[in-house]
Amino acid sequence: MGMLEKALESGKFGVTVEMAPPKGYDFTEQMEAAELLKGKVHGVNVTDMQSACLKASSLGLCIKLKQAGLDPIIQVTGRDRSRMGIMGDMFSAAAFGIDTMLALTGDHPTVGDCKQSKPVYDLDSVGILHMLTAMEATDRDCGGNEIEGGAPVFYKGAVVTPVYDPLPLQINKLRQKVEAGAQYIQTQGIFDIESLKRFMDEVDKANIHTHIMAGIIPLKAAGMARYMNENVPGIAVPQDMIDRLAAAAAEGKEKGVKGLPTQLGIEMAAEMIAKIKDEGICDGVHIMAIGAEKNVPKILEKAGLTIE
Repeated sequence: MGMLEKALESGKFGVTVEMAPPKGYDFTEQMEAAELLKGKVHGVNVTDMQSACLKASSLGLCIKLKQAGLDPIIQVTGRDRSRMGIMGDMFSAAAFGIDTMLALTGDHPTVGDCKQSKPVYDLDSVGILHMLTAMEATDRDCGGNEIEGGAPVFYKGAVVTPVYDPLPLQINKLRQKVEAGAQYIQTQGIFDIESLKRFMDEVDKANIHTHIMAGIIPLKAAGMARYMNENVPGIAVPQDMIDRLAAAAAEGKEKGVKGLPTQLGIEMAAEMIAKIKDEGICDGVHIMAIGAEKNVPKILEKAGLTIE
């Protein structure tokens, strides 16, 4: 049983961080950040060619993290693999002691950096969850064949977008994922606590029972916030946050001090994490630092958050 499963299933506040593999095969930067995260998070969620951009595989970095003493969470998308390919990767993950996963459908290659790549989409996120749940229940593979030594068992996760219109469609998708076997959910980035509360209220009204972890994206600049608002579905950064970041940049320029917007972003993320935990809004947080994973310990310290 992985650290995240132990935490969430025992009622503790879960903390995970997202990490992208390199565009190449040098994992030095990722492993340096990983050392700083030891003992501070319940899991490191390794992206699977996020935004359809070619990177080293999620499985590869997960193995390195496991060997370094961390608890990796393998992301699995349906974009690049058939059900056979997915199941084969899951067997390999289990062989290295990786027992927590996150299912995603995956962005289409046309939005990425290898547009000639042909998508597979044999299974979407719900289909991946269904397949693994059936495998665990029957000890049989996707072709109905008996698995030697029995099937591996995974703590299965999925994603949801709380800021979505119409919201009932997202609630219905969430229900499908939970019914397919998702035991925990990580959300798209949240910047407004009231929006998260409204979403959680709708989940309760729909009588959906699962562990939900709020996505936290530490902002680095006003321009970053504007870009996400304009280009990332499900992201809504409030104007007051953008104004504060812009003011921090102006102050830094005036005083000749670099990094003030990044520092402010860390503080805003910490404030949000502390509020979510103190008010018991959901079961944990998933921090997406987007290449700045080394800042995560500072964010958790400012939030007064230590894992149990």
